[in-house]
Amino acid sequence: MNEDDILSEFRAAQALLEGHFILSSGKRSARYLQCARVLMDPLRASRLASSLAARLPREIRGEIEVVVSPAMGGVIIGHEMGRALGLEAMFLERPEGTFELRRGFSLEQGQKVLMVEDVVTTGLSSREAIKAVEKAGGTVIAEAALVDRSGGAIELGVPFVPLLSLDFPVYDPDDLPEELAAIPAIKPGSRAS
Repeated sequence: MNEDDILSEFRAAQALLEGHFILSSGKRSARYLQCARVLMDPLRASRLASSLAARLPREIRGEIEVVVSPAMGGVIIGHEMGRALGLEAMFLERPEGTFELRRGFSLEQGQKVLMVEDVVTTGLSSREAIKAVEKAGGTVIAEAALVDRSGGAIELGVPFVPLLSLDFPVYDPDDLPEELAAIPAIKPGSRAS
């Protein structure tokens, strides 16, 4: 899939939104990708995951032993990446505000992990998830994501492979452009509280 094909998938799912959005990082944006909508069609989710898996460098793909994703946003794409790679997939949760493996999920010491996210903006959640995997005994060897919103600024300490890189401007809440400040802000993601 090329970039136009991928964006077509988002548009077909009505997952490319415009307005005033509060991102999970706290930053603001006039555009938002609702990955849950693009992933609600199992065939579309499978196509996107297969395309993302194909972008992983061969040397990384051959080393991965398990896929781990942070809940909530990464669960579906992580599961589909596991399917595309023929590997088990598990997820991290934040029952007390910090990521951890639960539900009987565990990693063997040194087990090589592909971290999979839906959207990465600042990388904060990714870095927290990587620490949780390390605490559980695993070793994250790469991260893959449907969308990189960082503008290429992400530094996770491991190779990062996005399916799509978008450079939507993001703003601090106290430094909004006039036209964005005039629109009521909504928090559309999984942590909308």
